[in-house]
Amino acid sequence: MNRNTASFELPIEDLYFIKLKLLNWSNQFSISVFLDSNQYQHFPNYQRFECLAAVQPLRIYTPIENSNFLPSIKEAHSMHPDWLFGHLNYDFKNQLHHSLASNQLSHFNFPEGCFFCPETVCYIKTNESVLTIETFQDPNTIFQQLLQQQIKYTNASLPSIKFEKRINQTNYYKKIEALRNHIKDGDCYEINFCNEGFAHQVDIHPLIVFQKLNELAPAPYAAFYKHQDQYMSCASPERFLYKDMDKIVSQPIKGTAKRSKDKALDELYKLELKNSKKDQAENVMIVDLTRNDLAHTCDIGSISVEELYGIYSFPSVHQMISTISGTLPTPTSILDVLQHTFPMGSMTGAPKKKVMELIEQYECSKRELYSGTIGYITPSGDADFNVIIRSLFYNATTKYLSYHTGGAITYDSTSASEWEETVLKAYNLEKIFNS
Repeated sequence: MNRNTASFELPIEDLYFIKLKLLNWSNQFSISVFLDSNQYQHFPNYQRFECLAAVQPLRIYTPIENSNFLPSIKEAHSMHPDWLFGHLNYDFKNQLHHSLASNQLSHFNFPEGCFFCPETVCYIKTNESVLTIETFQDPNTIFQQLLQQQIKYTNASLPSIKFEKRINQTNYYKKIEALRNHIKDGDCYEINFCNEGFAHQVDIHPLIVFQKLNELAPAPYAAFYKHQDQYMSCASPERFLYKDMDKIVSQPIKGTAKRSKDKALDELYKLELKNSKKDQAENVMIVDLTRNDLAHTCDIGSISVEELYGIYSFPSVHQMISTISGTLPTPTSILDVLQHTFPMGSMTGAPKKKVMELIEQYECSKRELYSGTIGYITPSGDADFNVIIRSLFYNATTKYLSYHTGGAITYDSTSASEWEETVLKAYNLEKIFNS
């Protein structure tokens, strides 16, 4: 059975409003994904869609103690090529590396992995003003439903919320020093260490949360994800994997600097990040780790570093981003690549397996969907997956709200600067509740 497809011309000034209507419309379904590139053109060669919405699963794939989870989805997609949208929790690592565990308390009920084939996909391609609807229903009916959506939440407010830190500043400093000792002893070279901010008994509307966050901190890999009564509002600046035919691209971020409204000072912060030996050292370690991960699936000799230490600006931070690409032999699925690269090196460290053990030892909360990935696979097998950072997670049943922030720890790290980086990354996540 083939999808019914239709395209609808949109006035360019309607882009903002049609996105809000798509977002509102998709929220009526029990499972939905909304992805927004926010008109970023940092990497024009790797931009496919301005936004996508996928709703109403026809088929759902989740792992149930199934180490063949990704290969089984690959087989299903090969037999029935269609759209797939989905996520992997950070804790899915335990099924890829059976000696690992995640023993912290869970606050959310996102499955460790979930991919679904949606009944309806809506998208706007980059630099176009055409909305395309692919569905097993009537595209014209869905388009009329979208046009009739009332944009209810643009002027709505959020309650004032004070977040607690899972690890207080004093204990955080102690843990940083302990991790530096592991590096000194040769246990690892770099480790991504994270802390949770959380609030109990919070009554919020998740759509308002995402809209406020997406307006305050628009990001190229933003996502709103509803999975039953679990919600994610994501303002990620980082891409994990992009597949275009036989080309695979990864763009890890390591290196963060604050921004200033003073133009001269802002340029200074940017230059300091560009020339920072510490940030360059962190970045190149993850570049090497990414090259090694991609080598499991790419043609020998095809992996290259297209850009090293690129500096890119976002509303509240400058980031150091490197671009690594390779060529995949036919037929290699994005699911093969995920099998060998997840979780991403930028959110773990090097060597990956050892630092994941240390993360479990020193962090005091379960990462769950944080530092996992969400994205899409097209019927032809092209794909794009982000790194889930700068995100808020909400359990609508328990009223639990949280985020994680962290950074790469090397031997040159100082406890105070690492703490300041976590505060900087949390700024927008907290500001929407206290503005």
